[in-house]
Amino acid sequence: MTLPRKELFDLPKGVIYLDGNSLGVLPKGAAERAVQVISNEWGQELIRAWNTADWISLPSRVGDRIGQLIGAPAGSVATGDTLSIKVYQALAAALKMRPDRKVILSDNGNFPTDLYMAQGLISTIDKDYELRAPAPEDVADAITKEVAVVMLTQVDYRTGRTHDMQAITEKAHSVGAVMIWDLAHSAGAVPVDMTASNAEFAVGCTYKYLNGGPGSPAFIYARPDLVETVEPALAGWMGHEAPFEMDLKYRPAMSTERLRVGTPPILQLAVLDQALNAWDGVDMQELRAASIALCDTFIAEVEARCPQLTLASPRDGAQRGSQISFGFEHGYAAMQALIDRGVIGDFRAPNIMRFGFTPLYIDQADVVEAAKILEDVITNELWRDPKYQTKSRVT
Repeated sequence: MTLPRKELFDLPKGVIYLDGNSLGVLPKGAAERAVQVISNEWGQELIRAWNTADWISLPSRVGDRIGQLIGAPAGSVATGDTLSIKVYQALAAALKMRPDRKVILSDNGNFPTDLYMAQGLISTIDKDYELRAPAPEDVADAITKEVAVVMLTQVDYRTGRTHDMQAITEKAHSVGAVMIWDLAHSAGAVPVDMTASNAEFAVGCTYKYLNGGPGSPAFIYARPDLVETVEPALAGWMGHEAPFEMDLKYRPAMSTERLRVGTPPILQLAVLDQALNAWDGVDMQELRAASIALCDTFIAEVEARCPQLTLASPRDGAQRGSQISFGFEHGYAAMQALIDRGVIGDFRAPNIMRFGFTPLYIDQADVVEAAKILEDVITNELWRDPKYQTKSRVT
């Protein structure tokens, strides 16, 4: 395997893209695939394309391809809907598996939508359930016999700090709790082995490191031994055992397909399917080594050039995902100045300048050049320009 694989992506000229942890770049062939689906399949075949173009099996085919990247066996990953919906489904199913317990445990560094979905679920079922969210470093000690389900994001979205998947899962199981992992910043970024972890559920999105495009469908993993007993809270038509029998009573599919809800987004699934071609033959351990090397170079370069910035990510590569964050009081304005000069990262409140490193299309030369441009922005206080002071809706 040779990294990077820049030739597989449509990278804009003059841009160093360090935001693949938020939205991946456009893979070559993806636009053409979308046109093919629109013009040939939808345009010519119309509704027949569910059969003639095999749209109906696309969600499961794509799910199996994602499964290969997260150590999940064929048939254990379902795709479709949004990550928020998949979080809700996994949580609801987990609570039903532990009806005598009332605590959902997460951490206060989790991505807000995961906590929102837990709060919303508790409000809906209204049965004295409780969400606990201690500091990330206190999670292990908070896993007690009161806990029904532990729901954590493996890689922190702000700093890249990681939870130890194996250790946390083992602790959850030791007290009889169900384990859910959010892989939004893990899939395609770090090696994941859901089979080895033995966790009951995992969820994730596909528009970051997997390059599926804005709003591309989410995925949910269910441990194979649980598939036929998981009770979906959202019993949708596409999760029925035989959707076209039009049975008025819900019968869940005897597979992970029971965790599908609505009609699959064929256009975006087709684009995602094309995007996953870039992963053919990729060894995740080699990709991980490349990621750590890129991140280590960036830390060294930025700390040497920009002492005004404070490292917010773990220094040890083994303890972080594939991103580096620096704290800076004027981080938003500085990031806008940097973007204006062709280096794209993003900002997360209150003061985090965030940079994602995707070895499929970023190399060491890109990293050094990005640090040089950042040095210019910080040293010469280019961020003070008034045009960088007003925050946009998306930061």
